Amino acid sequence: MPPRWLTALRLAGYGAGYFFAAGAFMSYWPVWLRNRGISDAEIGTLFMTRQFVGVAATLGIGFLAHRLGNLRGMLLALSVAAVVMMGAYQVSYTFLALLLVGLIWGAVWSPTMALYDGVLVNEARARGLVYGRLRLWGSVAFILGTLLCGLAVQELGPPWVLYVGLAGILFLVPFALALPTAESHPIGAGGHAPFGTRDLFRSRPFLLFMIAAGFCQSSHAVLYSFGTLTWRGAGIDDVTISLLWGESVAVEILMMLLSGWLIRRIGVTGMIGIGLACGLVRRTGLAFTNDLVALVLLQILHAGTFAACHLGAMAFIQRALPSSGVALGQSLYYALGTGATQAVIFQFAGLLYDRFGQHAFLGMTVISAIGMAALLILARTWNGNMLVGALPSKA
Repeated sequence: MPPRWLTALRLAGYGAGYFFAAGAFMSYWPVWLRNRGISDAEIGTLFMTRQFVGVAATLGIGFLAHRLGNLRGMLLALSVAAVVMMGAYQVSYTFLALLLVGLIWGAVWSPTMALYDGVLVNEARARGLVYGRLRLWGSVAFILGTLLCGLAVQELGPPWVLYVGLAGILFLVPFALALPTAESHPIGAGGHAPFGTRDLFRSRPFLLFMIAAGFCQSSHAVLYSFGTLTWRGAGIDDVTISLLWGESVAVEILMMLLSGWLIRRIGVTGMIGIGLACGLVRRTGLAFTNDLVALVLLQILHAGTFAACHLGAMAFIQRALPSSGVALGQSLYYALGTGATQAVIFQFAGLLYDRFGQHAFLGMTVISAIGMAALLILARTWNGNMLVGALPSKA
């Protein structure tokens, strides 16, 4: 068995490549689309359709991972496909072409994060590593990707969004090869009765978790789709915008460093609750101001709306499911809890923004409130134990 530091390096490397690309795409992809003549409503449609395909792909590939356990091989194949799809985007100039490429991209990119987090959760549990400290290197890379993309767009133009993202994607293939080989357990391993999707959907705590954490993450839809465009419209320059995105992830890193301590003290539902509470404040604030000082303060709340919620979600899966069920649980959470929900809300966000502009953020305040209601019920119904013991066994 390799030393823990080497395992941590191998695990963190793939995440760094992935999130470097994500930093470029999340903050500036709408700018790239507008540069190709795509309207606001069409941007919402592109995000929605890509998400729907991503839902199906994440479920399908997650089911295979649950059956076979070969996460490294799947991540390698998806990484190669991602490089190819960057070339397809480069030669796509019409809405229809971008829609078709986006459908394939959704099938390639969406399952990757679920599988990678499955590797992290299992390896952290098996080797005594802290998930948050592994995952924070992805956040560091996200900041770097965002800042470099902002500089590139300001100095060289919107086409460089694609090129900066490609730089991160090119690193995924070698890092996929470096991932541990025994990162997953096939169905039925680990001394627990095998179970399937229907069994998880019969678990009330799991469903409530999906709503609470899923709605918290989905409430970022307007920000991810139109945050940069809103700030550009208010006269904020691209470098400053990239710094605002980078700031939000910098505070996320601090949350991840403290993740082990926080989870021990406030628990899994407490972490998700921090995310939803920050969401109520952040979405409402973003609906009414583009003042730079206010935006700096509101971006700090990303430590809650994303990081605290995500860490709470991963801790729930780690505690509620055996290692043989992590890939399935991760895929269901990413595909349905966040993916399907975001697909609908992205389209909703496009329509809201097209009609109400910046006030569309108030719709995300409502989404956060629904998630908070589900969390309060979850806190009363889940005792922190593994759910598989309460699920019916099946072959």
